[in-house]
Amino acid sequence: MLPTLDEAKGLEEVANNIPHEKIERMGWNIHVWVVDGGSSDETETVTKNNKFQFMPQQGKGKGAAMRLGFVKFLESGHDALVMLDSDGTYDPREIPKFLDKLSKFDVVVGDRLNGDINPDAMTRLNYFGNHILTWLATGLYGITINDLCSGYWGFTRKAISRLKLNSMKFEIEAEMYTSCVKEELEIKNIPIRYSSRIGQAKLGSVSDGWRIFRKLIVRRIFGTPIEAKIGKGNLDIE
Repeated sequence: MLPTLDEAKGLEEVANNIPHEKIERMGWNIHVWVVDGGSSDETETVTKNNKFQFMPQQGKGKGAAMRLGFVKFLESGHDALVMLDSDGTYDPREIPKFLDKLSKFDVVVGDRLNGDINPDAMTRLNYFGNHILTWLATGLYGITINDLCSGYWGFTRKAISRLKLNSMKFEIEAEMYTSCVKEELEIKNIPIRYSSRIGQAKLGSVSDGWRIFRKLIVRRIFGTPIEAKIGKGNLDIE
């Protein structure tokens, strides 16, 4: 699953590097979904040229995109889902590592901070901010996460069926972690490569960092989102 917003160039790079043959040799059938937040570039064209499924999202923000994708996944007959950003920062050739670990764990998280980060891939502010948020998350919840803000995750069907989420923006990964802990899902951290972004960054260091921190605190205090408690959706954004 690939969230997009004006990511035509990055999406093309990702598409060219998905190891279809290796994944199929592992016994998996591949379906690629592009969840789009209203792109005005050639993202939809790139999607169709690569025979991926183009899925316009409801609402705005990465959280809304992820939750829509999770709902569609649960409606499908698929057994596992790997999500990564479409900006070229994550290497799709590492997807088989996620699928391999999903045979033993419920959730697999790509760890940039202990992996191989290209020199110009992450600013110093983002590097230290990611470390701080990751330490806070582990301290608050008691379950180790090595890279809270990673955009490279793998899930079993069981894991996604248990997630309870209401995030709309870039705090979605933090909430996925808190929900995994709440649902007692087994998490595996694996080191990954992190490269320079193709195109303009959309993450605002300070504002989004604060939103992520606030989500950690809110979920620590209140636990399950109110949407899930009252039966009016939680993954879905309607």
